[in-house]
Amino acid sequence: MMNSRGHMVPEDQVREQDKLRNQVVMDLVKEALLLNQNLKDFKRRALNDIADLVSIAAQKYEVQIGGKKGNVNLISYNGQYKIVRSVADRISFTEELEAAKELITECINDWTQGSSNNVRALVDRAFKTNAQGQVKTAAVLDLIRLEIDDEKWKRAMDALKDSIQVKNTATYIRIYERVGMTDQYVAVPLDIAAVRA
Repeated sequence: MMNSRGHMVPEDQVREQDKLRNQVVMDLVKEALLLNQNLKDFKRRALNDIADLVSIAAQKYEVQIGGKKGNVNLISYNGQYKIVRSVADRISFTEELEAAKELITECINDWTQGSSNNVRALVDRAFKTNAQGQVKTAAVLDLIRLEIDDEKWKRAMDALKDSIQVKNTATYIRIYERVGMTDQYVAVPLDIAAVRA
């Protein structure tokens, strides 16, 4: 059997527990790869079917629909199921984000001289990075929504806006099932972590 360093080990020299673990891992991975392929096939078919449905509606009304962007809600005739296609921009920030952060820090220092450092902690939280070194987009964009009448703050917000860069778009397919005869829908989990065992 090949070990993790690429060496061939005679099977009779491999511990039974190692063989058993290997078998469980290989069986589960084989099934997981099949599930992954099925999900890819399902998403491709779902996106194509929804695009065809949108195209048929456009032809019916003799309109030209540009691009593949656009959120669409499809509901079964009996209202029990809903499928949502949503398209979202994936945003990143350029180096101008650092200028915005510095200006915001200067604003905080000016406004809170002699005060607690708690306010600064809020700004630091907005610019906190994850393990990949990326900031939380929503937290940074929330700063733009604040209307503060301060010249330095406005320059910071300009730098922040200029730092926004759309990397690409992501298209999601979400399936929902209606709860009884209510107006409430719950998601049908297609994420292995969300599925109840």
